[in-house]
Amino acid sequence: MITVKKILGHSALAALLLVLAACNSASEAEPQQTQGSPSPSASASAAPSASASAAPSTSASAAPSAPVSAVPSAPASAAPASSEPAESQVPQAPGVPEEGTPPTAMESASTVLRALSRGNMETLASWAHPDKGVRFSPYAHVDTATDLVFTRDQLEGLMKDSKPYVWGKFAGSGENIKLTFAEYFKRFVYDANFMNKAETALNKGLGQGTTLNNINEVYPKDSYDFVEYHIAGVDPANEGMDWRSLRLVFEKMGEDRALVGIVHDQWTP
Repeated sequence: MITVKKILGHSALAALLLVLAACNSASEAEPQQTQGSPSPSASASAAPSASASAAPSTSASAAPSAPVSAVPSAPASAAPASSEPAESQVPQAPGVPEEGTPPTAMESASTVLRALSRGNMETLASWAHPDKGVRFSPYAHVDTATDLVFTRDQLEGLMKDSKPYVWGKFAGSGENIKLTFAEYFKRFVYDANFMNKAETALNKGLGQGTTLNNINEVYPKDSYDFVEYHIAGVDPANEGMDWRSLRLVFEKMGEDRALVGIVHDQWTP
């Protein structure tokens, strides 16, 4: 009996020792597991070190380049499209004077010729000399004694005037040129397509016939400019014997000009 109790006592003691050994082995195994596979606390502590080591390289290379390339590029590309200087560089049409500058002799003549091609007497009157009016000469020789002169006010309603006037004498026959203004206009002013088919020259005669051209004597170059529109021939069958010229004479008035003469010229026998 005593032997059995001893055996049981030893067994209990052995079992207790096994339990204690098991506890010790479990506690020893836990640190070894921590070293082999990091716990969440270990990964949390490792994250800052990783981000800290990566941050300098990112801020040194990528961070500054992004704002520098993105921020200024938007205004730089948009500015030229909406800037006012770009619009002001649009070139003007040729032959058109800049706003506020007086027209040249060629520009003045172009405006008057356009009015004549349309029979626009209001525009023609606006260009007439305020004091001298406009003298009409049917041929190259300007006759200051017989050529008719009309003022601004008279010009405006002249196309509707039914009164016949004596404008001079027909070359060759010597008969009086007795016509209304509308008839004279078709015969001795705009009697050809000067607007589209004429050769143009400034202060230079292009058409030359048998009639003496005294334009520079009546209208000296130092005070006057004239622009000539010349058509070498209206009908090719006439071999140039139906050429036409129209000379528009302007008096220089400072930087401005005023129309003082409309001189018609053509082939004469």
